[in-house]
Amino acid sequence: MAECAWQWWFGLRRAVCRADTGPVIGALFGARLAEAQSGDEAAFACLFRDVQPALLRYLQVIAPEAADDVAGETWLQVVAGLAGFRGGEEAFRAWLFTIARHRAIDAGRSRAPPPHHPAPREWGGAAGCPGRGRRRAGADYDARWLALISALPPDQAEIIMLRVVAGLAAHDVAQLVGKSPGAVRVAAHRGLRRLAAAVDRVGVTP
Repeated sequence: MAECAWQWWFGLRRAVCRADTGPVIGALFGARLAEAQSGDEAAFACLFRDVQPALLRYLQVIAPEAADDVAGETWLQVVAGLAGFRGGEEAFRAWLFTIARHRAIDAGRSRAPPPHHPAPREWGGAAGCPGRGRRRAGADYDARWLALISALPPDQAEIIMLRVVAGLAAHDVAQLVGKSPGAVRVAAHRGLRRLAAAVDRVGVTP
């Protein structure tokens, strides 16, 4: 295959996240977290906007029929536990996606639909937030990428979403999905190879 795995890695991240996922909060995360924990709505909006687009995309792959509801349930649990959270931005994202995965599993096990608590796609009051989301563009393009990823074996699709779209480290993904870091890397590599082959067939490019 002409492209190496890392070229696909970064190309896929640009393709799936380009429309409405801004840069991570970075050095300001600690301050924003402390403000959000003290009840500052604008600071919480900053945290929300930083991760919500990737969260929805992840859930559209692992829980496509309940993505909005599961996202809403996830944020309700985040709000409930935010005061007790300790850690940096990577730890926050790993914590949030762990909650989301558990809620998605619960939703899949339940015969009845979950309570309807969709998270808002836009949250006001976050002026000056460096992780601020942008209005969605190219929805059809993104949907085609998500459809291709969803067609992968489930473990490969989930790991690609967590590693590439959510931006989690291999050891965080390993802990979340119950695999070793080495198994996570192998699954991601195989998934990217399958995805590259599918792209060759349908003509969607990163």
